[in-house]
Amino acid sequence: MFKGDQPKMGSTVVRGEVEATVEFTGADTFFGKTASLLVGSNEVSNLQNVLITIMIVLVVLSLTLSFIVFVYLLERTDVDQALGFTVVLIIASIPLAIEIVTTTTLAVGSKEMSKHGAIVTRLSAIEDLAGMTILCSDKTGTLTLNKMEIQEETPIYLPGETQYSILRYAAMAAKWKEPPKDALDTLVLGSVDMPSLDTVKQASYMPFDPVVKRTEGTIEDLKTGKTFKVTKGAPHIITHLVNDLAITTTVEKDVSDFGARGIRCIAVAKTDETDTWRLLGLLTFLDPPRPDTKDTIAAARNYGIAVKMITGDHLLIAKETARRLNMGESILSAEGLPMLDLKTKEKPANLAKDFGQLIYHADGFAQVFPEHKYLIVECLKEMGYKTGMTGDGVNDAPALKHADVGIAVSGSTDAARAAASIVLTEPGLSTIIEGILIARCIFVRIRNFITYRIAATLQLLLFFFIAVFAFKPVLYEPNPLPPGFPDASYKWPDYFHMPVLMLMLITLLNDGTLIAIGYDNVVPSKYPQVWDLEILFMAGSVLAIVACASSLLLLYMLLDSWQPGSFFQVTGLGGLSFGQITTSIYLKVSISDFLTLFSARTGGDWFWTTRPAPILLAAGCFALTMSTILACVWPAAYPDGVYTEGLALRPPYVLPLVIWVYCLVWWFIQDAAKVGLYTVLTIYGLYDKNRSVKSLQHEAQASE
Repeated sequence: MFKGDQPKMGSTVVRGEVEATVEFTGADTFFGKTASLLVGSNEVSNLQNVLITIMIVLVVLSLTLSFIVFVYLLERTDVDQALGFTVVLIIASIPLAIEIVTTTTLAVGSKEMSKHGAIVTRLSAIEDLAGMTILCSDKTGTLTLNKMEIQEETPIYLPGETQYSILRYAAMAAKWKEPPKDALDTLVLGSVDMPSLDTVKQASYMPFDPVVKRTEGTIEDLKTGKTFKVTKGAPHIITHLVNDLAITTTVEKDVSDFGARGIRCIAVAKTDETDTWRLLGLLTFLDPPRPDTKDTIAAARNYGIAVKMITGDHLLIAKETARRLNMGESILSAEGLPMLDLKTKEKPANLAKDFGQLIYHADGFAQVFPEHKYLIVECLKEMGYKTGMTGDGVNDAPALKHADVGIAVSGSTDAARAAASIVLTEPGLSTIIEGILIARCIFVRIRNFITYRIAATLQLLLFFFIAVFAFKPVLYEPNPLPPGFPDASYKWPDYFHMPVLMLMLITLLNDGTLIAIGYDNVVPSKYPQVWDLEILFMAGSVLAIVACASSLLLLYMLLDSWQPGSFFQVTGLGGLSFGQITTSIYLKVSISDFLTLFSARTGGDWFWTTRPAPILLAAGCFALTMSTILACVWPAAYPDGVYTEGLALRPPYVLPLVIWVYCLVWWFIQDAAKVGLYTVLTIYGLYDKNRSVKSLQHEAQASE
């Protein structure tokens, strides 16, 4: 250190003494500013916002239609029955299990990611990872090995010398029998042939000094008994020591050429028989990229993710690293990047507007401070891009915390791991690619479930809303009843409704087994995923409308079963009791509800294009089997004043089979309607099964 220098907080005085003035304390220090950036509000995750939006829409719709039904029923029945039916309808139609199933799916995905070396500390980060479009990465320790290595290029200035011999002489200019004192000694002693140094002895040693900027050793050759000196240090210092104009010019050119590529050099010299210094050559070194980094970056681009380097290293070093990794040529210095306000410590008011294009189009930035990393991430987020940030040090912590996906790489500091939402246990970035694919699979599972949940809610809600107004069972009651008909005294109701127990069983069996969707087989998208609620509601509505229409048609056919020329009369099935009608609708809604899931889980494709996971198939078989058994053996009773009767208790005994066939036929119609919707949306450019609408818009903006 020299007069006027500013040692940072935490610096250690190795030798000497000094009088100094404390300039900054607390949050005003360099590291204090970094720590203050970690303080932030608890933001609601994007997935939570999506679920809240869906819940609000469905709850408002449910309350509105249920209130209309309640007012309508007040004119036809007493308050207790009207209120009871309305409350049950609200409870059955509100998707109470949506957050439970979503959280379970995320938890299952988190466990799967941990097997690939990625530990998730915030579950909602999985959804963010699936939609990540830009990945900002620290260089040292993330893209590179964080370990200087001797490069193959070794300029030789004395005939007969090689890289091997120059490394030996460089090691002689260090205490090779002791632990390395600095990074250069570590670099040299880690590369030299140590046993070959047993033939020499170090008589004296001059350690590194910031003023001299070189080390020197006096060496005795044990074989010949000759003594010579060796030195290593900064090239301009060593050339001054050698004092040869021609060699100095050559060295300056070589150092300049290497410097333009970000490669550092140290010069090595020794004395000859006349005690004259002779320059032997240059050792070049660089922190090399990890072996898998280049392929990882290429893979990330193939999956629609742009990778930007953000490092505090020198611009030339960053450019050389980017060149080796094929990351692009637009690597900029920190000049021109935004800074926090000195007084308020707030980000610029028009961050995205003033700096958005500069930051978006750059391939990376060098010589940045922690606040630069933080503001780069904030700017990209303000522009609407899901942004990830990787890092390993304290200086990366603010950006890791405020990124949509903060990723602490293997070997990170405690501060980086605490700020990140995903912690990698394997070195390098290759684990991230596996994590992205898993996250996109999880996203597809959640999207499929939400589509189903919207469809199931609308199906149930619309069916009972329309059935209450459109059908009056009392008008279909046969009069007189055939001789010996069961429960001839029961008067068919003025409006159609189902017992509370049946509605609860539908919810319990179907929603209870849907947790298995977290293990479903899905195909991950090739591009980042973004929620498009308009398409989700359209798809869910189409599925719901078809299922609702089929339920209403079946209800009409069941009620009309006593009329001559009706389906049941023509086929010889005969008229049905109201208890059979109620149980038949229970079975139909249960079957079509779960079949809707198998249609919703394939998006815009036919339901048979992706085979369901065995556990989901088993859950579906269990729920459908239980619903069918219950419908067949349901005892003749009057729950909530509604007559119910098992379908297997009296003729026609084939009624459960008829309902199953009916549901399967309408399932194909329902799936065809869904495929047709997505086909129309694709034709008009509103849907792409790999890219979302917002992703396409962002790409269009970036190309302008």
